[in-house]
Amino acid sequence: MKLSIVILNYNTADLLVKCVDSVMGERGKMGEKGERGEIIVVDNGSTEPAFASPNRRASARQAKIKYIYNEQNYGFAKGNNIGIKQTTGEYVLLLNPDTEIPEQGKGLSQLIDFMDKNPQIGIMTCRVELLNGNLDDSCHRGFPTPWNAFCYFSGLSKVFSKNKLFAGYNLTYLNVKTIHEVDAVNGAFMLIRRKCGEELNWLDEDYFWYGEDLDFCYRAKQKGWKVFFWPMMKIIHYKGVASGIKGGDTTASRETKIKATEARFTVMKTFYDKHYKNKYPSWIVAAVLLSIELKKKWEMAKI
Repeated sequence: MKLSIVILNYNTADLLVKCVDSVMGERGKMGEKGERGEIIVVDNGSTEPAFASPNRRASARQAKIKYIYNEQNYGFAKGNNIGIKQTTGEYVLLLNPDTEIPEQGKGLSQLIDFMDKNPQIGIMTCRVELLNGNLDDSCHRGFPTPWNAFCYFSGLSKVFSKNKLFAGYNLTYLNVKTIHEVDAVNGAFMLIRRKCGEELNWLDEDYFWYGEDLDFCYRAKQKGWKVFFWPMMKIIHYKGVASGIKGGDTTASRETKIKATEARFTVMKTFYDKHYKNKYPSWIVAAVLLSIELKKKWEMAKI
């Protein structure tokens, strides 16, 4: 098996069906000889299970989709790891249920061919596009080093968006129409070489909601693997629906927005504690953590 696609669902049954349909179309372009790949859907304790009805279960079996139902919500990292354990592909694609692959060329086949020819690449992503047509900048980013964090929180990265020195987090100085290396990508579409994933023991389950993709890319880079951005294929990301922030954030409840905001900033602290705490002087790390806390309070006050 060349490719395994893992889709983790949490209360996004309707969008999941659209996502799976689009994946089925893409899988059909991948050729014969067992290369069409397998699809594993993991339902992470949803109150509206993706394949609750007999008709949907029958359709899933007919389409040769493996379906796993978890009795509780284990979070993104553990939920995906459960699905990954059932995969057999040389490559594993982690795909959000709130995404859709539009009709296009042989996108996945081309990505895999590129990785086959470049064995040093451990992770790839495509252009992840929001509903308004803009790039989802989390699919094309640098690591949040103290300097990058300072430039991001201070707004310098926006003022000098084409300057490599100041735009190191969102990498806006790079041409997003070309294939190139990046630091980190978004878990909404993350194509992983199995050898790379197994070397890292897959996703770090200390991350429940957000951050596991950034952490995975960081650890991959530490092991010498490369992470690449491929703009010739794109997916549509209905961003926020999988985490309850429907439509970006306007239709989500205040409680959901608060939980999501807290989770984002908790992830920042977790990442710094794991990877930067002993790498930089303590006063620098303390200053960054203070900035994170201030930014969190400012965003919470707007909710």
